[in-house]
Amino acid sequence: MRLEDFDNDEEKAIQNKFKRKTWNEIRTNDSWGIFKIMSEFVNGYETMGRIGPCVTIFGSARIKPEDKYYILAEKIAYKISKAGYGVITGGGPGIMEAGNKGAHLGGGTSVGLNIELPFEQHFNPYIDHDKNLNFDYFFVRKVMFVKYSQGFVVMPGGFGTLDEMFEAMTLIQTKKIGKFPIILVGTTFWSGLVEWMKTTLVQGEKTINPEDLDLFKIVDSEDEVVEVLDKFYKKYDLSPNF
Repeated sequence: MRLEDFDNDEEKAIQNKFKRKTWNEIRTNDSWGIFKIMSEFVNGYETMGRIGPCVTIFGSARIKPEDKYYILAEKIAYKISKAGYGVITGGGPGIMEAGNKGAHLGGGTSVGLNIELPFEQHFNPYIDHDKNLNFDYFFVRKVMFVKYSQGFVVMPGGFGTLDEMFEAMTLIQTKKIGKFPIILVGTTFWSGLVEWMKTTLVQGEKTINPEDLDLFKIVDSEDEVVEVLDKFYKKYDLSPNF
């Protein structure tokens, strides 16, 4: 079938992906793609290197301002900023907006690492004007999160939130990066997943070790978040960067 024979944009995009290309077309596209990837890394490193490490807040872009988790994320970010930590989010709406808003109201550093998506994502107005970065590649963006985060605060979210959370756990578990606090907020939201990890991954299939569940903490309030962060860094005689 020809590209124009398909009914919708999604089908056309799939057909276009499978369109036969010459080796020269593939090689040319890949080569220029490398430069684009490099430019995102360079821009990210230079900008984030000036900002310094912060605490990253993850969560759903779909959560509305009146939602209890939006309100809690804003309180957490405010408390974090008052404790001396900067705040990084994915730069978009929902929980990300709440995180940047709390940091902004708390007078702290507010960073947004935005990603170009066909839906949901647009940068929020609470990011510091000189700390709003835009990415085309998820993997470059995730490197920035991990490299410049002193801790992850993981609010309720979807596939993207779970992806970022498990990536951080995997890198710590495999000792590819140093250990830092991973804090899951919302016992009700996370308890089902954690119970599955205990019964299926640890006890049933033995695909992870029992101590791997110590890679994260579950809390329900902004005070508990700051307590976990401060307790961790005091143990290693470290302090916030701001």
